[in-house]
Amino acid sequence: MQEFLVEITTSVPEGTAEEEVDRRRAAEAVRARELAATGHLARLWRPVGERRSIGVWRAADEAQLRAEVLGSLPLRPWMTVVVTPLEPHPNDPGPA
Repeated sequence: MQEFLVEITTSVPEGTAEEEVDRRRAAEAVRARELAATGHLARLWRPVGERRSIGVWRAADEAQLRAEVLGSLPLRPWMTVVVTPLEPHPNDPGPA
């Protein structure tokens, strides 16, 4: 699978009922665990003091990432997503 750096900013539409926000956030947590278990979500961070997230995601290609992986997130309709495809760097100190 190919890796992608994904930056996600979620903006709840004005006037959305708090119950709907809570329901979607709970469903989002469940879906994130499922995607991690299948290897699609590798890492996820939230910059200190910010409401956006940055993560390393995996998919066969960008089309699958956008449609099947990120598209399956319950909060996706409220998200702005920036996807950057990654490739290994020859000086990466991580595992080969």
